[in-house]
Amino acid sequence: MSRFFISRPIVAMVISIFMVIFGLLVLEGIPVSQYPDITPPMIKITGAYAGASAVDVEKTVATPLEQQINGVENMLYMQSVNSNDGSTTIQV
Repeated sequence: MSRFFISRPIVAMVISIFMVIFGLLVLEGIPVSQYPDITPPMIKITGAYAGASAVDVEKTVATPLEQQINGVENMLYMQSVNSNDGSTTIQV
């Protein structure tokens, strides 16, 4: 089989061009629902309040930040984690 294409390179080129054209035609016909889902970007915001408890961090740092971040265009979700070492992490 390989000798056939080596001795007739024009046939091999025509088959290759046909396959590329067929692939492009099929690609245009694929519905958008068949494309893979793309994960949206995520922003991670960290803050620190030295010596504060998780409740204090929530009241003084996390809640004001969440209120300002809330309503950002195309935002899907927001998650906030406060810890007793005075740190907070908000994922948008």
